[in-house]
Amino acid sequence: MYFLRATCRGGRGGSVWLLMLVLALSAGLLATPVRSAEFATRAKHAILMDADTGAVLFERAANVPVPPASMSKLMTLAVVFRALKDGRLKPEDEFLISENAWRTGGAPSRTSAMLIPINTKVRLDQLLQGIIVQSGNDACIAIAEGMAGSEAAFAKIMETEARRIGLKTARFGNSTGLPHPDNLVSMRELAMLGRFLMRTYPDYYKYFAQKEFVYRRHRFINRNPLLFLDIGADGLKTGFLSESGYGVVGSAKQGTRRLIVAMNGLATKEDRKTEARKLLEWGFRSFSEFKIFDAGEVVGQALVWGGERMYVPLTGNGDIKILLPRFNLKQTLSASIVYQSPLKAPIKKGDQIAVLRVVTSAQATNEVPLYAAEDVPAGGFMRKGLHSLLHLAFKWVL
Repeated sequence: MYFLRATCRGGRGGSVWLLMLVLALSAGLLATPVRSAEFATRAKHAILMDADTGAVLFERAANVPVPPASMSKLMTLAVVFRALKDGRLKPEDEFLISENAWRTGGAPSRTSAMLIPINTKVRLDQLLQGIIVQSGNDACIAIAEGMAGSEAAFAKIMETEARRIGLKTARFGNSTGLPHPDNLVSMRELAMLGRFLMRTYPDYYKYFAQKEFVYRRHRFINRNPLLFLDIGADGLKTGFLSESGYGVVGSAKQGTRRLIVAMNGLATKEDRKTEARKLLEWGFRSFSEFKIFDAGEVVGQALVWGGERMYVPLTGNGDIKILLPRFNLKQTLSASIVYQSPLKAPIKKGDQIAVLRVVTSAQATNEVPLYAAEDVPAGGFMRKGLHSLLHLAFKWVL
């Protein structure tokens, strides 16, 4: 049985009316029970995320920025994929392997590389496979120099793109993930980045499932060990630095559900493979999807400043579903509608203005976007004045 505790949060001093979530999650609706919702991992930093809803099913120190090693190449790829989608680049475009790319990321560097000869021009689609399958540092540097003139300039583009897609703290100093003081990303934001890539660039995401790549006389085997396990894995990227240990951002799909794991700080390659597999399998086994509101059903109301009405009703985009632990134990659900208060009119129907956050006592967190169910036109001078007085007097806690 699940018990609900509803709370209200609306940004700075805001308030909200939250309708009770009628969760018919009795024993008859719960799936086959498992022993426990708890999970232990050797990873110093880890997160497990549902790819469809963004629900966080498990986390451990997931907000701590750490050196991401080659997992930061996902941000390099995000920049390239966007340029391809926008038509600024084409798969057949060629990039030059400069002396810097060859020395810093190629054969002389003794790091992961495509082993491209100096002054060679290589097609972009080959470089992408070299980055994803072989983690080629020479390929990354060649693209960075070709797109931005230098790695430093490209790193600024990476940070700009990170902010655009909602990564608020990720920092990048180069395109490769090789040691640099500005390379710092949390596991939460790496998981968010993986989710963004698969949802935004499905035509290019298929590269991540590629198990091998032949370039010149070299046959490269994908460094992601999850691809070779029978768990439905099809991406994304591994990384290793001596100062941060072994890490992986991985994704797997079983049936209609897809999960994303990001972890770092593991001692060995075997630990990386084993721990990532365990966490993914635990997530598929231990959680089920439940519908809590029908499409078009009003979830609650948010306060509006300066509108013809003081509140705007909120709904989801279709049915609102969340992931909850399957085990049949007494759990508490804490639900809140979160937005930056006060909202300012005019508001148009369909504007995303809040999120419904549902947290279980097992610390599984679901966040579902909420949208305005109606237009709220701007009010006249008198109404705005009244709202200002109410805001000053009561901080909108009505």
